[in-house]
Amino acid sequence: MDVYFMLLYCLPLFYFFLFLVKIIDRMRHQSCYILDYECYKPTDDRMLSTRFCGELIRRNKNLGLLEYKFLLKAIVSSGIGEQTYAPRMVFHNREECPTQDDGIEEMEEFFYDCIDKVLKRNGISPSEIDVLVVNISMLAAVPSLSARIVNHYKMRDNIKTYNLTGMGCSASLISVNIVQNIFKTQKNLYALVITSESLSPNWYPGNDRSMILANCLFRSGGCAILLTNKVALRNKAMFKLKCLVRTHHGARDEAYDCCIQKEDDQGRVGFHLGKNLPKAATRAFVDNLKEIAPKMLPIRELLRFTVVSFIWERMRSNTKDGSSSSSRPVINFKTGVDHFCIHTGGKAVIDGIGQSLNLTEYDLEPARMTLHRFGNTSASSLWYVLGYMEAKKRLKKGDRVFMISFGAGFKCNSCLWEVVRDVGGGNAWEDCINSYPPKTLTNPFLEMYGWLQNEDPDTFYVPEDFVIP
Repeated sequence: MDVYFMLLYCLPLFYFFLFLVKIIDRMRHQSCYILDYECYKPTDDRMLSTRFCGELIRRNKNLGLLEYKFLLKAIVSSGIGEQTYAPRMVFHNREECPTQDDGIEEMEEFFYDCIDKVLKRNGISPSEIDVLVVNISMLAAVPSLSARIVNHYKMRDNIKTYNLTGMGCSASLISVNIVQNIFKTQKNLYALVITSESLSPNWYPGNDRSMILANCLFRSGGCAILLTNKVALRNKAMFKLKCLVRTHHGARDEAYDCCIQKEDDQGRVGFHLGKNLPKAATRAFVDNLKEIAPKMLPIRELLRFTVVSFIWERMRSNTKDGSSSSSRPVINFKTGVDHFCIHTGGKAVIDGIGQSLNLTEYDLEPARMTLHRFGNTSASSLWYVLGYMEAKKRLKKGDRVFMISFGAGFKCNSCLWEVVRDVGGGNAWEDCINSYPPKTLTNPFLEMYGWLQNEDPDTFYVPEDFVIP
């Protein structure tokens, strides 16, 4: 009888113990790690010099002096340098008549360069990849771009593929989120995320200022990211995903319309950047921070901010005009974040985030230098910023990296990574990191084309050599 009662009591405990072991084991295999990543560096024959940019603008017969002055002001204040890259068709004088093949060739040149490097470096065969996520917002092909990669590398017939379009500059974190969710349901997987943008079929040849601005900001680039949830590889991994939050304001017309692909009055397709974009970005950013802050900041900072904010509100309500002599309390994100990986949407975007989060120039340096060296490479820009931090050997074991991205929709996506081991590779920055940061970020556009500011619209003509009037 004693044995019987012992079994009666022990069996439930045994099953409960097995249940706990199963839950713990499942949680261990749900982690999302970055094993490696490779940012694309196009060949030097695709580099946009200041002189060639002037030639490219001069070739557009739809532009006049007012548009020239607008572009000059935009480029000078953009924060972009002379070593960014453009698609090949602009060097072949075909920006007004690109073909579908131009876009596909631009993507394949990036695909095979970065995928080859990241797989070879980690000793992984293409047949070992279980999940493939490709995000190219403004190029749709049949078969899909993900299918082209599967065909080229002869991947397994049971690989899970996802081909995302229209997601904008925040697409890479959406792709990571897809992988994260798959990792929660299956063990021991390899995933490959491919993120880029195809500029070839989307170079705007018209004169609408809200659409030609995209030509000044967007540049060619891309990144291949290798992820896994294999527990055995956690010590080999570079980063571990701690949390990820996605905010979508597409239900608000003002946010939806501020960043959209459309036709101008002459039927030319371009990417419209509206005047409401800063306001839409700010609202999405604030809502995103409200959700992710409790997930990544220590409780003591959250309590401090809550108490200080309460006191500030009471002080303001006690004044006659509802104002307060002290500034609004700011939460200190540095209590839970060591590095800030900011989307390089432009100088104004970087400045705005820096001001909102009370960041120093040291914090903003990776984003500023990435914008200067590579421009806005859309969804892949975050990884160039991360690459700069790695090349500068800033990332140490235990550090936490906060990624922030914005995209059409309007969306703001962010996530927090933990550095698993000290990392210090060169990636796309290998041959130029020692020259950054430069003594000045001033580009030579104003020096070469500043004479346009003094031209009279009635007497102006476009000279053959656009640099000298």
